[in-house]
Amino acid sequence: MERAPTRVSRTNAVTVRPGRPLAGTVRADGSKNAALPLLAAAASLGREVYLSGIPAGTDVQSMLGLLEQCGYRLARPVAEPGTVIVMPRGGPAEVPELADAARIRASYYLVAPLLVACGRAVLPWPGGCRIGDRGMDLHFKVYEAFGDTVLLDDGGYRVLAAGQARDTVALTLPFRSRGASIAAVCRAVASNSRLELGNPNLSPETTGVLAALRTAGWQTHAGEEKIMLDPPPGVPAGTVAWTVPGDKIEAGTLACAIAATGGEGRIEGINGPDLKVLAGLLDGVGVPVTLAPDAITVHQARAVGEQPLRAIASLAPDGLDADFEPPLMALALTLPGVHLFCDDINPGRHGNLIPQLTRLGGVIEELSPTRCRLAGPQLLSGTGVKATDIRTGSALLIAALNARGATTINGFDQLRRGHADLPATLRTLGADIIEVSR
Repeated sequence: MERAPTRVSRTNAVTVRPGRPLAGTVRADGSKNAALPLLAAAASLGREVYLSGIPAGTDVQSMLGLLEQCGYRLARPVAEPGTVIVMPRGGPAEVPELADAARIRASYYLVAPLLVACGRAVLPWPGGCRIGDRGMDLHFKVYEAFGDTVLLDDGGYRVLAAGQARDTVALTLPFRSRGASIAAVCRAVASNSRLELGNPNLSPETTGVLAALRTAGWQTHAGEEKIMLDPPPGVPAGTVAWTVPGDKIEAGTLACAIAATGGEGRIEGINGPDLKVLAGLLDGVGVPVTLAPDAITVHQARAVGEQPLRAIASLAPDGLDADFEPPLMALALTLPGVHLFCDDINPGRHGNLIPQLTRLGGVIEELSPTRCRLAGPQLLSGTGVKATDIRTGSALLIAALNARGATTINGFDQLRRGHADLPATLRTLGADIIEVSR
């Protein structure tokens, strides 16, 4: 099931040429990063969940297939593209072999649904974007706090559910991990336990799961120091309806593309406050931005001086989401000033992105494996580059819009993992992007 089947490209490369400033109004697709944990929570809930806004990116579609392999029944109403109904299992199941789970990073969200279905989870080590070591140790500490047994080997890991569910589980994370925070919430839902989670991640993806659970009768509280989660009294019944929000990262990427070309445009279908930090950075370098409750509008840039851009990824509640850093780096190549970038969260991301921008003629000084700076504006020249991961692909699209001549970007199977068809959305705004035949 795809939100907009006619938009989905099957090519693995595109050619981008510079052109007029981007302009117009588009709508962001559903968020991959929000859909994956909502699917895990829905499968852990033990009741029917009507989930709309499911994006067509391949990672989410892979997750749907994996849930079906786990024995969950999924209905896809033909008349409602982008909607999936997740139905609870009817009884215990055999532990499935999930070799395909090695293709996506978010396969670790399958642990709670598997414990509900089978009493144990057997999974390969996660795959996804190769952007540095993002270990599972903290996830395993979460499961051990619930009394589960964790076993590791070279091929993957196993989690064996505790013999008796704990009424209350309290733990404090050493850092604000989004994956571990959501893992703890889903595990609490699976065991119907009270959760007290200290030092939690409070990204919109985490708080979105909490908001969804409140509609299912769970009592939740989210503060900077602690997340509190209490199960509903009795045995709730009936269908609950959740909606995947629009993709804030796609909206931010499109905003950077519009700004990089000196254009003006509006991206709808998102939660505007989720882009507050990004909007502040854009406004600080002379790109006026208006945030509405459901949209972000980029206005034509003011006359800018050498105002530096400081894009420092952070897990803090008011920090910059690391996935915004690559498109901001591509934008900075068009801006005067000396700009600084840091992503300690994904230590291998710069190793993917910077060599590709260098192929276009970008001059970027690497201060460390996770920190770099560049002086702009720079004159780029089109050539062949590769999308080695989702965010590198989106940043290369922005850079190519300002390069002299044609840029061919290969590896678009990576970009489609997170976006159904980002080039098509850019074409709607006026970008000159054509597909390269296989």
